[in-house]
Amino acid sequence: MAKGYAEGPAAEEAERRLEELERGSNEQRREERPAVYGSTEDEPERHFIGWRDEVDPDELFASGKAWGIMVRTVVLAEPARPPSRRRKRAP
Repeated sequence: MAKGYAEGPAAEEAERRLEELERGSNEQRREERPAVYGSTEDEPERHFIGWRDEVDPDELFASGKAWGIMVRTVVLAEPARPPSRRRKRAP
């Protein structure tokens, strides 16, 4: 074999990375953040009140400013999906 060609584990790793690039890597991390939802006098339907690190849900409830409070994790960014390779049919 000529010099410069990878073999063994190095070649397998390079091939794996190439395959990931071709189909789009799902190893990208999603960014998540806890969000506070609840009802207020101005807006009785449950809605986004603020981010958990900026708003204290216990304090909101204790003060009576909000009720039905729920904290849940929101995905801010998802990994990019690879473009579809299907061709659209002509009408």
